[in-house]
Amino acid sequence: MAASVWKRCVTAAVKVKCLSPSFSARRWLLSAAYTDTKVWEAREKEPLNLALLANNMDRTYDRNLPVSSLTVSRFVDTISSQEEVNQAEYYLYKFRHSPNCWYLRDWTIHSWIRQCLKYGVKEKALHTLKNKVQYGIFPDDFTFNLLIDSYIKDGDFKSACSVVEEVMLQEAFDLSSTQILSLYALASYLATRPQLAVSEERMLGASLLLCGMKQENSVGLSAQLLGNALLGKVEMSKGIHALFKEMPLSWERGYLSRALAVMEGVAAASGDVKLSKDSLDYMNDLLQELSSSSDSKSSGEESAGEEVKKENPVDEEDEAEQAKLPQYVSRFKELCSRLESEGKVDSASFLAAGTALAQQNMAAAEKPDLELYKSNMPAWEAERKQLIQREKKLREQAEQEKREKLAAQAAAKQQGMRAEQ
Repeated sequence: MAASVWKRCVTAAVKVKCLSPSFSARRWLLSAAYTDTKVWEAREKEPLNLALLANNMDRTYDRNLPVSSLTVSRFVDTISSQEEVNQAEYYLYKFRHSPNCWYLRDWTIHSWIRQCLKYGVKEKALHTLKNKVQYGIFPDDFTFNLLIDSYIKDGDFKSACSVVEEVMLQEAFDLSSTQILSLYALASYLATRPQLAVSEERMLGASLLLCGMKQENSVGLSAQLLGNALLGKVEMSKGIHALFKEMPLSWERGYLSRALAVMEGVAAASGDVKLSKDSLDYMNDLLQELSSSSDSKSSGEESAGEEVKKENPVDEEDEAEQAKLPQYVSRFKELCSRLESEGKVDSASFLAAGTALAQQNMAAAEKPDLELYKSNMPAWEAERKQLIQREKKLREQAEQEKREKLAAQAAAKQQGMRAEQ
């Protein structure tokens, strides 16, 4: 659709790489201190046998009794191979479909993602994340960052964007580091010129829009423009109802109108904010594609009639929005001229701007994350010890009740023998 646009993105990125030594060093991704496992691995662990844990859980489930969150946590923490990752996936699924499903601990989710990264099976982490309802995997922002960063460093931007989409669905763009990583992943994926299905345009558009809204700068505004444009394309072609299934989006029609509002806002802004040239080119190509599709649809309506209606289940309000397309095209051209005249168009690509944002801000963004993570570690450990103590107390109580029951049975039996004599 916009191959020439994203070809320019890639070319610009290559130029930045040649000019900037720090680009090749990738310091603007998460630092070694952020991804270091020493603090996590140094926490106190219980000496446990994985086979015995598995056997205990199987017997408990066979008796239709609930397995505790502590037992599942112990199993995940004790993983030592890829094969055991597969076993842990099974028990996470079983736990999610048990009466205790709401009590999967935050540190267990964090441990699960770390174990998948440690043993080279990121696809397992992504699978459980995308099927979170079946596995109960709802990571915190720090854990999301570790997975996104891992995919970025591998150059797997499609999978990195899949993680970003889950961040979007959970509305978890709270950390500045997550926003920066996500924008870089999205820009890098777009630079590969992917052929997107409608569902992918919807997810990518929502991710760009919601993440972009968290950054009040040129990168964030360019992301908002692209996000609204992609969502507007889906709205124009499939109707507004095609957008909202399981999506944290506004029900208000007019996503292309909101894309134009972003352009107008940048044009009127007094600060040094700009829109990237390639994002404007991308929207231009998108509007041209929609206009061509609209013309084709109009010319074929007389012969297609009922079939068109079935393939495009849109209501009257959707049709009213579609009728505004020529106005949007005209307004877009006017705003492009205005942005050009006011020097509000950035010649650097969306990817290059996202890279620069990461280079400049990632180090500062990491600091509060690490502080929060280090403060969470003692809290998690305290909660784990509390669960261990409660388990010990319940076990002692159960053993006491068992002894009392056996003693009562023995006394009753002895009394019966005396009565017979």
